[in-house]
Amino acid sequence: MGGSSVSDDWEFIANEAQTLLMIGCIGEGKSATGNSILGRNAFQLRSSFGAVTRTCEIQSTRLEDGQILDVIDTPGFDFNAESGLVGNEIGKCIDLADDGVHAVLFVLSVRTSFSKEEQAAIQYFKKLFGSKISDYMIVVYTGGDTLEHNDSLNDPLDRSCPEDLKEVLKMCGNRQVLFDNKTEDPEKKAEQLRELLFHVNMVVQTTGGKPYTSELFEEVKKMKLRNDSVEVNSLLGDLKQGVTELKEQLQRFSFVEQQRRMTKMVESKMNNTMHSLEKQLEKERTARLEAESKIRELKDSLEKAQRETEELTGQCLFF
Repeated sequence: MGGSSVSDDWEFIANEAQTLLMIGCIGEGKSATGNSILGRNAFQLRSSFGAVTRTCEIQSTRLEDGQILDVIDTPGFDFNAESGLVGNEIGKCIDLADDGVHAVLFVLSVRTSFSKEEQAAIQYFKKLFGSKISDYMIVVYTGGDTLEHNDSLNDPLDRSCPEDLKEVLKMCGNRQVLFDNKTEDPEKKAEQLRELLFHVNMVVQTTGGKPYTSELFEEVKKMKLRNDSVEVNSLLGDLKQGVTELKEQLQRFSFVEQQRRMTKMVESKMNNTMHSLEKQLEKERTARLEAESKIRELKDSLEKAQRETEELTGQCLFF
């Protein structure tokens, strides 16, 4: 899975200025790679406290053969922050390139695995610049100083290259190069730059020498706005449908709630009436029992009086 080798008779297609745009996540070594390409410390390197690059910056160099390279450094991606702010900064880089961008360098580090953040970064760049950006992309690995002396780009990547990274390489035509940004070896510096320019030359051939310009970027943004408009209209339609359904549910709920309340009110009235009737019946039962008791007492008194009268009558007849 290694990068293409540079032939001895390799020549750059044109002598006009070529613009290289570097993109990637925080801490992958974009600024250091830019300095290696330029041959001087033009970009401030990342500190241990976070990314130094906050805005897009362009620096230029003239190679020994007269070729002019314009290199644009961009803010690193931090998807824990507001990525829209970074996107706005990257959008400004198109204006920095007077003749457009001839190649996009997606910078990764061989020290770390291809993370979900880097996968998200690729998707974000494609969304920001459009799928056409893959024709301009070259994968640049940093951290070449960490490899063994006899290791090639193939060795560390073939052993554990994730499928997502393979898809990225396939998307950009397997254009990849390894950079050692710490080397002091002039031959190694020259060789890795030559290999990078070889891939830049392949990009120029693939795109017909037509750079990615602000006009293309504006067209992508217009298309995105149209797509967003369609999506918003669709969401509005879904929202209206949802509101209608909610109203119907509320109406049904209101009717059911009214029925429930009416039923509860009737039940309450019935319970109160039954309670009153029970009290009235209890009073009547108590009154009836009291009347029956008095009747029994009167009956007993009457029977007693009759017996006494009979006894007195019998005594009178005897005398």
